[in-house]
Amino acid sequence: MATEQPVPPFGTDGASPLRIGYAAGGFDLFHVGHLNILKHAKSQCDYLIAGVVSDEMLELTKGVTPVVPLFERLEIVRHISFVDEAVAEVVEDKMETWRQLRFDVFFKGDDWRGTPRGTRLEREFAGVGVDVVYFPYTVNTSSTMLRRALDALTRPDAASRWQSQAIEGTS
Repeated sequence: MATEQPVPPFGTDGASPLRIGYAAGGFDLFHVGHLNILKHAKSQCDYLIAGVVSDEMLELTKGVTPVVPLFERLEIVRHISFVDEAVAEVVEDKMETWRQLRFDVFFKGDDWRGTPRGTRLEREFAGVGVDVVYFPYTVNTSSTMLRRALDALTRPDAASRWQSQAIEGTS
């Protein structure tokens, strides 16, 4: 993980006197939902690290090619006042990310709560003393919705496809 900002101060015993939080996301087509997660995360920790998921990881884990490249997403997130440090998240394993960054609390949208992936993550993090905190998903905006709107504007056939999926209740 590449960082260009200083790491938080550590005591002489190697332990951080600060509560370090980690909030990961694609942060593609940055919107108010992203801002809300970072704002709420910062309110619950002293030092917030934002993990910006790499283009390759977004394609691997979500099947999505980001509109905004990683370098630009890192620059955007790095300049959000709630973020103390922004890093590129280049591995899928959150425990590997923890081994590199040593955060105390992991923030995630509540769409993960109760899922097999979320339950596994909670169990693994509990084993190393990391709290998992869920935040409400911002329902009135999302990168998926913005991507669909862009698609509809640039490809006339896309609008009818998205409308038929919405009517059928699929996405």
